[in-house]
Amino acid sequence: MEEEGFSRRAVSILVIALAVLFTGGTVGFMRLLHESWHAALYRTIVTASLTGLDSTPHGLWAELLTIVIVLSGVAIFGYFAAQIFDSIAHSVLGGAWREKKRRKMIDQLRDHIIVCGYGRVGRRAGAELREAGVPYVVLDFSEEALEHAREQGDLYVDGSGSKDEDLVQAGVDRARGIIVASDDDGDNLYITLSVKARRPEMTVIARGSSEEAERKLKLAGADRVVTPYTTAGRLMAQQMIKPQVASFLSAMSSTEGPSFEEIEVQSTCRAVGLTIGELNVASRTGAHIIAVRKRAGLEMRPNKDTVLEESDVIVGVGSSDEIRRLEAMFEPRDAVV
Repeated sequence: MEEEGFSRRAVSILVIALAVLFTGGTVGFMRLLHESWHAALYRTIVTASLTGLDSTPHGLWAELLTIVIVLSGVAIFGYFAAQIFDSIAHSVLGGAWREKKRRKMIDQLRDHIIVCGYGRVGRRAGAELREAGVPYVVLDFSEEALEHAREQGDLYVDGSGSKDEDLVQAGVDRARGIIVASDDDGDNLYITLSVKARRPEMTVIARGSSEEAERKLKLAGADRVVTPYTTAGRLMAQQMIKPQVASFLSAMSSTEGPSFEEIEVQSTCRAVGLTIGELNVASRTGAHIIAVRKRAGLEMRPNKDTVLEESDVIVGVGSSDEIRRLEAMFEPRDAVV
């Protein structure tokens, strides 16, 4: 935007300068040489453009005016040439510099998310990641999608998730997960297979358009599959059948509702080997542990006798402050001052 504004300013200066020069020269020659307006204008243009003089002006003041017009013409056209050169250099060198800087920032990312496909679903996912402060890289080849990424200040790679070299540019070897949100089930299937073949441990959340696509994506290795149309239909039906339950769930998942957080129980954490009751989580933090993922699976509604072990993942719910206190409780010993 800044470049466009500067270009308009340069054009305005050029037009005003030429108008002043031609008007002043025409009026000057009309008075000094007693020429008609069109002859005086012709003399001014020929003089200012440095193409030569139609005839040598007579009189000191006419000669001085000619010199002023020549020098002004040189200055104006020099300014014009400088603006063209600056615009070209800024476009080429500036674009190359921005590209290099963007690639360097992507190369420095660790444990980020790749959003593959930046349509409506991908943009919504990007907005959620941006709001949560989670670093991510957009991977898409659509100019509309890339323009949206630029407007949002997103890091992006102009390419396709079906190409290994583009996935590498997006940092697939360093990312913690990928959201495969293309509109095409075939592309999503191929991308899922490619990512899982390269990094089997990487989390893949894929979009599918039907239950059949969901089944195939899970067979390809997707950890989770989201079917927007099925989900939307289910929610619409729930709004009709159980409106209060649907409203409650909507409020819980909205940005204005309580915060949810996953916290891994690390080996150096003070909570290892203790029960939820012994930790007294609710009274000390105000947050509540609503689920614990153990090696055997997800334990919903854990009770006070649930023992927390290394590598368990707890799911906590509470306000932002309560969640921060909960995270502090599960910090490693060496992180606690």
